Amino acid sequence: MNLFDETCFECSKVITKKYSTSFSTGIRAFNKRFRYPVYAIYGFVRYADEIVDTFYGHNQRELIDDFQAETFKAIDRGISTNPVLQAFQQVVNQYGVEKDLIEAFLLSMRMDLDKTAYNDDGYKTYIYGSAEVVGLMCLRIFCENDSALYDRLVPSARSLGSAFQKINFLRDIKSDYEDRGRTYFPEVDFSNFTEEDKKLIEKDIKQDFDDALIGIKQLPAGSRLGVYVAYIYYLQLFKKISATSAHTIIEKRIRVSDTQKIGLYCKALLHRKLNFI
Repeated sequence: MNLFDETCFECSKVITKKYSTSFSTGIRAFNKRFRYPVYAIYGFVRYADEIVDTFYGHNQRELIDDFQAETFKAIDRGISTNPVLQAFQQVVNQYGVEKDLIEAFLLSMRMDLDKTAYNDDGYKTYIYGSAEVVGLMCLRIFCENDSALYDRLVPSARSLGSAFQKINFLRDIKSDYEDRGRTYFPEVDFSNFTEEDKKLIEKDIKQDFDDALIGIKQLPAGSRLGVYVAYIYYLQLFKKISATSAHTIIEKRIRVSDTQKIGLYCKALLHRKLNFI
């Protein structure tokens, strides 16, 4: 790898570490050959998300349009002077990440510019594009051009992405609803969020987690532990949210402490040693 490419991947690594300690720790558990590619995907999706979530006072639609145009230009050319897009296009071209996954992701980002409430179809479309396709991009990396393995694991990868996103929705209700005016869950009134509402959402998430674990156990050895680390981090967050009242999660953001994350990482290592995964 030349100095320019290495620097670009390092930029995405810095972005990942700055924005998510959970995912950065999980990525360190991957075989070394998978780390830079996953950092590249995270850097790309994080910056697109920033455009629609924080670039207020600017023409966000124009910015996301430009970001999309530059993304596909980089992929087609095989080069970009933007370090995040340079790293991302290399991954897309090396592992055969489908352009329709990227388009679905950017569509969901645009939905955040227009929509503040979702019906069932819109909710499913948003989750697919914002989270499930990110899991599928990573799965392309882990399967290393083994199309049969990829096809077999697609449902589980989608379930894992779906679980993560729905937990994020629950965790971030306060900022999404109060600061951005967004309500992702269909037919849920967050001005009167009930325990019954919460339990129905949690039942859906539990099914996603169960389906995801089946696929995690079938991942190639070099990626299995890293994905499992992310899985148990989010599972612990889910357990904390489940044990918290509907009223409380409206009022404050639930999180897993850094100390707990260290313990969960050790737990994942033990599970691997015991051949649980």
